[in-house]
Amino acid sequence: MSAPVTFILGGAASGKSKFAEDLCFKSAKPKSYLATSQVFDDEMKTKVATHLRQRGSDWTTYEEPLAAAAVLRQLPPEQICLLDCATMWLTNHLLAEHDLQAAQAELLAAITTCPAELVVVSNEVGQGIVPENALARRFREAQGRLNIALAASADTVVKVTAGLPLVLKGQL
Repeated sequence: MSAPVTFILGGAASGKSKFAEDLCFKSAKPKSYLATSQVFDDEMKTKVATHLRQRGSDWTTYEEPLAAAAVLRQLPPEQICLLDCATMWLTNHLLAEHDLQAAQAELLAAITTCPAELVVVSNEVGQGIVPENALARRFREAQGRLNIALAASADTVVKVTAGLPLVLKGQL
């Protein structure tokens, strides 16, 4: 039997990461954080520092912008892990010109067999206008496919808008 997976979906700055962190805080399990972002500028550095402060020092942090699946496979079963976020992970693979289908299949297999309880955060990007450039359209389509697959494999799916959760699948 695999560990539970909760998928948190929302727009940019919707409160999804804070909601996901709060879910983890409520758990009595040791906490880990799988960070997929890459810090290229001061704005991102500030955002990462804010998340670190919010979590506190009792979390184990893994920084892995591409090989998230490898981290997930080695997590201990007694942990809860927050993967934040699938959107950054996908962006990293897209910009590196990796095979997105293969990378997604590997990530989904690792999530399905991960021994630790998981909370996965991702952005909903399909509610805006059609992007004007090919790269943005390719990203939007790939993100939509990834979100559909993550939602299908998760036990619980929650959409967060304006900091408010709406359970779409399962229960909290």
